[in-house]
Amino acid sequence: MDKKTKYDHLYMRMARVWAENSYCVRRQVGALLVKNQMIISDGFNGTPSGFENVCEDENNASKPYVLHAEANALTKVARSNNSSDGATLYVTASPCIECAKLIIQSGIKRVVYGEMYRLTDGLDLLSRAGIELVYMPDEEKK
Repeated sequence: MDKKTKYDHLYMRMARVWAENSYCVRRQVGALLVKNQMIISDGFNGTPSGFENVCEDENNASKPYVLHAEANALTKVARSNNSSDGATLYVTASPCIECAKLIIQSGIKRVVYGEMYRLTDGLDLLSRAGIELVYMPDEEKK
C-alpha cells in the first residue's frame, strides 16, 4: 500500500469515528477536510448551532434545516484562517448535489467517500468539475 492510500484509509477511519458525534438517527455522516496532511476542518450532520439536537421529525424524515457533514466542515473552515483550496474531503457518504456545489466552489480537488448515497447526481457534478473521486467502502461492513 502506498503512502497516499495509507493516509486515505486512516482519514476515512477518522471520519467514520467523527460521524458518531451526530445526533441523527437515520444516518450519521462524518467529514474531514485535509490539506498538506493536516486536518483543517471537520463536520458531521446535524442541526445548526443553538438548535435542539433532533434531526428527524415525528415521521422519521430529516428536518429541512439539518446540515450535511460536508456543509458543516466547509462553513467551519470558512470561519477559520485556513483555506480549503486544493484540499481533500473525506466523507463517509457520497455528497448530494447541494454539497457538491459547495465542494466545487470551495476549491477542493479530491473527495474520498465511504458509501454511496441513493442519488449519484452529486458525484456526477463533481466528476464534471474535474474533482478526483475515490470510493473507499468500509471494509468492516463488507
